[in-house]
Amino acid sequence: MKMKAKLVFWIGLAVLAAIVIYHLNWDLVRALEFSAVWEYREVMVWALGMSLMIALIATAIGLVVGTLLAIVSQSSLPILRWIVVIYVEIFRNTPILVMLIWVHFALPILTGFTTTALQSGLIAMALQSSAYFSEIVRAGVGAVPRGQWEAALALGLPLRPRWTEIVLPQALRIIIPPLANLAISLFKATSILSILSISELMTVSTRISNFTFKPIEMLTVAACMYFIVGYLMSRGTLR
Repeated sequence: MKMKAKLVFWIGLAVLAAIVIYHLNWDLVRALEFSAVWEYREVMVWALGMSLMIALIATAIGLVVGTLLAIVSQSSLPILRWIVVIYVEIFRNTPILVMLIWVHFALPILTGFTTTALQSGLIAMALQSSAYFSEIVRAGVGAVPRGQWEAALALGLPLRPRWTEIVLPQALRIIIPPLANLAISLFKATSILSILSISELMTVSTRISNFTFKPIEMLTVAACMYFIVGYLMSRGTLR
């Protein structure tokens, strides 16, 4: 079955490639000039590093907050569980673009608390990622065999070591693939930060394309950079 699925995949990919090649405007393709991309290669690499840094920080904050939310969701107090449910549902079901605009423009008007564009981007991404991470960690915790909980209770372990030494290490092994997938999604979502002119890959690519009048070349290279990093991250999680 796996061999048949792979064969179907490659045949479909070949057919799609043939259709794209057939419909390409080859005169336009031959006229493309990627020398501008090479000229600004250092700036593009720097912008890619900025995107990776933003994704890394948002992932770290989201994972920490999400783990705490997952632990609180196991509380015996209904009010705490409901607070977590409300938090998760709000930030998981709100588009990141709406959150970004709200944090940067609406929050200062309502509270007087102002943030820079980068801070607003990190806050919005961390809020949404923490909601998703919370559900992933909660599912991982639920997958830990009940016997492990009972053994920890039988040994008389306090609540903190029960989580840090017994439950969370086992849950982490289970949830690594979905955690990695969410981290990759966050990296790709950094492109949305271009609406606030944060100097990440999409913003820098757009600025260079406007300056050089080479939008196809610049955005094609930017897309390839996103793909390569995302692909390497996804392959790395499979090892």
